[in-house]
Amino acid sequence: MHLFSPFDLRGVRLRNRIAVSPMCQYSSVDGYANDWHMVHLGSRAVGGAGLVFTEATAVSPEGRISPEDLGIWDESHCVRLTEIAGFISQQGAIPGIQLAHAGRKASTLSPWKGNGTAGYDAGGWPDKVIAPSAQRFADDYPNPRQITLEEIPALIAEFSNASRRALECGFQVIELHAAHGYLLHEFLSPLSNHRTDQYGGDFDNRIRLLCEIVEAVRKVWPDNLPLFTRVSATDWTAGGWTPDETVELAGRLQSLGVDLLDCSSGGNVPTAPIPIGPGYQIPFARRIRTETSMASGGVGMITSAEQADQIIRNGDADLVLLAREMLRDPYWALHAARALKFDQAGPNQYLRAI
Repeated sequence: MHLFSPFDLRGVRLRNRIAVSPMCQYSSVDGYANDWHMVHLGSRAVGGAGLVFTEATAVSPEGRISPEDLGIWDESHCVRLTEIAGFISQQGAIPGIQLAHAGRKASTLSPWKGNGTAGYDAGGWPDKVIAPSAQRFADDYPNPRQITLEEIPALIAEFSNASRRALECGFQVIELHAAHGYLLHEFLSPLSNHRTDQYGGDFDNRIRLLCEIVEAVRKVWPDNLPLFTRVSATDWTAGGWTPDETVELAGRLQSLGVDLLDCSSGGNVPTAPIPIGPGYQIPFARRIRTETSMASGGVGMITSAEQADQIIRNGDADLVLLAREMLRDPYWALHAARALKFDQAGPNQYLRAI
């Protein structure tokens, strides 16, 4: 097994083990995809990646990180998303979509407008920000209100309806975003979840919402299509979510129909001491792959072809997801194939240069 081995999940075959990680582009108006998203995502498919994910795509208007985030809460969002998914497929890549709700980190400014500070004066919705508990992420973020028990079924339905739309658009992989301090991660972590009802307290209660969403999504997402979940495997903070809990969660999610755990970390505590370095999150993916029967994805400071290939060859992960390196080089996968001396044909239009 190596970086350019095909990867089969349910009825889907990836041409290699390289995925374009979801990356916010802050380029939408009212949630709509546009030419930027077509070129950004399409060029990575042309560039040889096996799986191309959209950015975190909001299941509701209030679930966006910023007013410029992509959305799929309305049928009209499907027009451009269908075109994009179709183009990705035509290039031999698998189109994937990450479904998300930002929770207490919603209604913020895009990075080049204010370094993520609360978007009160930029079309934001600070009075509609929700969280498992009424605790803000940081001083310059909105004060969330605690989502009520009566509102949770509607939230679950938002994920289910978004999944149905994603299927209509032609996406073949869904990833549920339960990482980086967004809503589903907020429920998982005792640092942000102080509820005393059935959605807070012990481990089983804190994972309940994510499990219920997985069950709802699987009811509308076909059996032959894979379902991923991205988690922050640790909060990097005492008293927070732990790698051991991540391993336990993996088994629960697998029994409900999740096929791969995408192992990131952090994001729920603004001052967490994260030991960032090349491949620093790979040990989490390795634990999932070796301690459970679930597939795992490795992400975080994966930059070179040799590094990515070694992760797969070592059995540390089944899939590598690249983010910033894909921003630097849309054709990273084709360049990696050449560096590693593997055959991966580029598009016919580019054959004279390959």
